[in-house]
Amino acid sequence: MLYNEEKELSFDDLLKKGDPDSLKECKEWLEAEERKISAEKGRLAYEETFFEKKMDILKGGFAQLEADKKKLERERIAFETEKAVNKEYHSQAAYEDLAGTLFAGVNNYLGLKKRYKDLLKIFHPDNMCGDHEMVILINREYDRLKNDFEMGFRSVN
Repeated sequence: MLYNEEKELSFDDLLKKGDPDSLKECKEWLEAEERKISAEKGRLAYEETFFEKKMDILKGGFAQLEADKKKLERERIAFETEKAVNKEYHSQAAYEDLAGTLFAGVNNYLGLKKRYKDLLKIFHPDNMCGDHEMVILINREYDRLKNDFEMGFRSVN
């Protein structure tokens, strides 16, 4: 029979007793405890290995997350840049089309001046429907057309 805690005897008492049954009981109990300790050490080693594997997975996941975050930030910056360029290009193209439409049918210098003055009356920023960017566009197109008339690209009257 194995030594258990319910008995009042301690190991010291069993060892002092010195009879073969008591010593055998102590030996069996110590062997059982050694097996438990060995099993517990094995379990702890397994759990430590398992923990290390989980930690490596987490570290790899965090590294991948950081890399994805940097990649996403680069893509966002590229997208914002491309968006700004496209917006500028499309707005510039739209304004150029609009400028061509505003001065359509002008085929002499006096007609150009009259159309320019009329457009400024309509779109001047001090007016209720005024637009500063539109005035800049009108001025730019007026200067371009005026230079065309002066250089002889268009008929001058």
